[in-house]
Amino acid sequence: MAAAGLWQNRFGAIGARGGGLSVILAAKRTAVVPRGGAFAKLEIEDLGAPVVQALLEAAGVSAWQIDELICSNALGAGGNPARRVALAAGLPERVAGLSVDRQCAGGLDAILLARALVDSGAADVVIAGGVESYSRRPLRLWTDPDGGPAVAYDQARFTPWGDRDPAMAEAAFGLAERLGISRHSQDAWAVGSHAKARVWQGEIVEVAGQGRDAFARGLSLAVAARAKVVCGSITAANAAVAADAAAFVLVVSDKIAADFQLGRGLRILGGVTLGGDPVEPGLAPVAAIRAVLDRAGVSVDKVAVAEIMEAYAVQAMACVAGAGLAVARINVGGGALARGHPIGASGAVLAVRLFYELKAGIGLAAIAAAGGIGTALLVER
Repeated sequence: MAAAGLWQNRFGAIGARGGGLSVILAAKRTAVVPRGGAFAKLEIEDLGAPVVQALLEAAGVSAWQIDELICSNALGAGGNPARRVALAAGLPERVAGLSVDRQCAGGLDAILLARALVDSGAADVVIAGGVESYSRRPLRLWTDPDGGPAVAYDQARFTPWGDRDPAMAEAAFGLAERLGISRHSQDAWAVGSHAKARVWQGEIVEVAGQGRDAFARGLSLAVAARAKVVCGSITAANAAVAADAAAFVLVVSDKIAADFQLGRGLRILGGVTLGGDPVEPGLAPVAAIRAVLDRAGVSVDKVAVAEIMEAYAVQAMACVAGAGLAVARINVGGGALARGHPIGASGAVLAVRLFYELKAGIGLAAIAAAGGIGTALLVER
């Protein structure tokens, strides 16, 4: 009862939703660890719960103040991962947990859903992000309707058309061929990503003794040139490795953020998710970036820092060029090529990185997803 009274005194009567512009008040993540590494034996709640707890501590918010937890997860085969994380983190049982799956874009989409809840006045404080364990993902099997043996598969279907549902590496190679982006250029981008990522990262919550991203290394062009070919110019050096991670942010209304007087939040200016050509999913973020900038009335040259997903070097390169972003302002602390790609958590990792990189001005995060989907988030400090 005392806690409820404090909530009423600080933020008004419980249930009196004010709406307004939402703010990312805090952001935390685990390290990103390639599958089979330090997180290989952890369940998704083992990854997510410590991040949620650290997030609340960083913001000075109590667990009972949370209205909802929205969690992206792409490989967990159901079971409402958000509910599992919420319960494991010690949130009140009334926090139901909402799981979303938009593959790679899900982590950013969870944040956009949190923004919608807060801006509409339906919620005051929402935790949003993603968690993925590539190491513990369930095996996938297609059942035979005629009673034959089940058939294992790795990539799910993302369109209803077999001739317009390419494997991701094949789609990346096709994009490189069409745009004339050489393997050497892709390798150079990957080398730069690793070089920028080898810095201290204050946003990481130590889990299972892992307090740093495990994959970043001193990659050279010579080493990249010897990397195993995946498809055409796509190699093990210029494609992100499968990984495990969790990342979450705390989204609150601007009125609540002002009450904290922390001066460190990111005001959410806008967010857009758009579909594009399923055959070239890597280009889908371009339209989303243009749309979110246009709706906010912000010119691309005003973007001070941008986090662009590096599932493949060519994908990031094509999006940066297509959107007209300044290369020097992209992934200033390295990207997924130097960390890994924890599918459902990757978009949230971008948002957390942006929270710590953007000191002032406009920030952007954008990601592509299988099936031809692009999501972009625009913020300001």
